[in-house]
Amino acid sequence: MTVDEGARTVTAGQAAEELELRRGEFRLAAQLGLVRTVPVGDGERRRVQRAEIDRLRAAPDFPDGLRERVREVGTREAAALLSVPPDRFTRLVRTGHLSPVRFYLNRYRAVVWMYLAGEVTEFARARPALLTGRLPLDVRERLDAHEDARPRNWRARRLALLLRATNDPWARAAAIASMLHPVHVAEVVRDPYERAHLDRLRPPPQPGHPLSPAAREVTDRLALADAPDEVHWHRMGLTLALKEARADRPAAHPGDAVQARAPLPARGSEPPPDVDPEPDSESAPSGTPTVRGLEAPPPHGAEAPIERLAVARPEAHLPPRGGSPRTRLLDRLLRRKTAGATRGRRVQRPAAWP
Repeated sequence: MTVDEGARTVTAGQAAEELELRRGEFRLAAQLGLVRTVPVGDGERRRVQRAEIDRLRAAPDFPDGLRERVREVGTREAAALLSVPPDRFTRLVRTGHLSPVRFYLNRYRAVVWMYLAGEVTEFARARPALLTGRLPLDVRERLDAHEDARPRNWRARRLALLLRATNDPWARAAAIASMLHPVHVAEVVRDPYERAHLDRLRPPPQPGHPLSPAAREVTDRLALADAPDEVHWHRMGLTLALKEARADRPAAHPGDAVQARAPLPARGSEPPPDVDPEPDSESAPSGTPTVRGLEAPPPHGAEAPIERLAVARPEAHLPPRGGSPRTRLLDRLLRRKTAGATRGRRVQRPAAWP
């Protein structure tokens, strides 16, 4: 990020303060497109242009109008806005008449769905017949079948927000893959390097993701498609997104995160010090050199010359090869530690999720 970009943009925290929004309200406003954010640099968080803040502050209803557009309500508050009992509102949202904007788990690990107040009042004006009298037959049949469309509608809304947040084809494919169970992703994405690339670009969970294993199991289950038709829809979407991403550029392979510094020597010369002719892992093919610092060997069948992936190895601090068994053990441990530090480097994300 240049000095000029930093002067013309502000961080999310500063923008929320100037717009008189809480952090959660600002995050929702950015996701809904009410506050336009811009990516600055590679992999950095999104920022807000100064002109965008001036535009929002110049609105005649600022700040109450912006706050009202991002105001969230629970079941009781939403029922009060519609002037209906809470159980009737629950029936309406279970049958898909309103989509939640987010959810959280209370202290009893029960799912609490939140809705936009503006959408609730708009529903009251658009469908007044559903607020009084007996519910239609199709709604009653879906309730008798124990249908609950809230998780699916929330996933659809979340995916739409994620896809709108980036134009990078691989990031868009990763957003669709985040809706599917890893088994379904593996069936669609056969290449393990592509799956690893999608996993690196995977959108983070919604804020407030629980830390306890039991609660996290509930939230993870709600984040994945479960109905057969929904799974099929996302699998088709992932297939199309992958075609677009592959046409744009290939997925990152092991070693792309490490800066290439020197080419490999010509064939027939001695291997470089970072290449061990004896594989350390039983999974490596026999006779295949193992480049320290990589989690997997390069793909088979690659005939083109490749560049040596240099690993930062401070020679001055490593003991010489050979010597006593104790010295050789220390040598091996230090080299593994250095390789592990190099393995931790990753390519910066091309998409900064809001």
